[in-house]
Amino acid sequence: MPPTRPRVALAVNPTSGRGHGRRQGGEVSARLLASGCEIVDAGGQSAAEALDRARSAVASGLDALVVVGGDGMVNLGVNAVAGTDVPLGVVAAGTGNDVATTLGLPVRNPAAAVSVVTAALAPGADPSTLRRIDAVRGTSGGDGAPRWFVGVLCGGFDAVVNERANAWSWPRGRMRYNLAIARELPVFRPLPYEIELDGETWRTEAVLVAVGNGTSYGGGMRITPDASLDDGLVDVLVAGPMSKAALVRVYPRVFDGSHVRHPGVTIRRARRVRLSTPGVVAYADGERFGRLPVELEVVPGALRVLVPPSTGGPGRAAVA
Repeated sequence: MPPTRPRVALAVNPTSGRGHGRRQGGEVSARLLASGCEIVDAGGQSAAEALDRARSAVASGLDALVVVGGDGMVNLGVNAVAGTDVPLGVVAAGTGNDVATTLGLPVRNPAAAVSVVTAALAPGADPSTLRRIDAVRGTSGGDGAPRWFVGVLCGGFDAVVNERANAWSWPRGRMRYNLAIARELPVFRPLPYEIELDGETWRTEAVLVAVGNGTSYGGGMRITPDASLDDGLVDVLVAGPMSKAALVRVYPRVFDGSHVRHPGVTIRRARRVRLSTPGVVAYADGERFGRLPVELEVVPGALRVLVPPSTGGPGRAAVA
């Protein structure tokens, strides 16, 4: 009897990485077919349609869901498969690709990324090519609708900048974000936060607040550099209050993680987090998560991901 063909759903963001997603999507599909996979199209005209189709494909039975794009497509994939046994494969074709980089996956190299997927799905595959990691489940604004993320949620100055930048259609890429910083910085003030960590309430003013399951966002900004994907905890970073001049000095240091040594920066770890301040919309994995307050909980081992062999490594001890 011939071996069963792996059944793989494929979701592509054609706009990722200034067109890399569209070009790589066709190549990924061709390579998966050539390797013997059965392809289920999980794309859509919008992110909401793609998520619905991906969830339907997962419910119908899959060997893997593969997403092609940046961290936003990873987030879509996480929201389709978290809490199930269907693993997620990532072909990183975006601008930032922070989650893929953290997982040790190839970036903007579709041939290598597809090889990771097909090697993990092959009979007798190395067990280390299937890695279980934590994901964070949460709700925002009291709407009760759960959503997931795997990288970093921002809920301070960086989130305000994201909200402003996403309201513009021009310029594109990093320049739009830089312009949003220039527009927001003169009017931004430290905000009053109520942060609940595993039931303990912490009230403070801050300019930056981030909840990191992963280490980085925004294309290599190491906002929570010591976070682990498999320790059952998130790293909660709070910076401030501080002056605009201090924020201008500290913010660029997130690219190498040295901002954590600033005396105004505090990091605590928790399994459950509630974050509240007025007027801020949180972003997670680069996508709009929802208006604060947000309530978050780490779900250990909620996500299975396809990775190169032996990249998992030991994390901090998982929480039972």
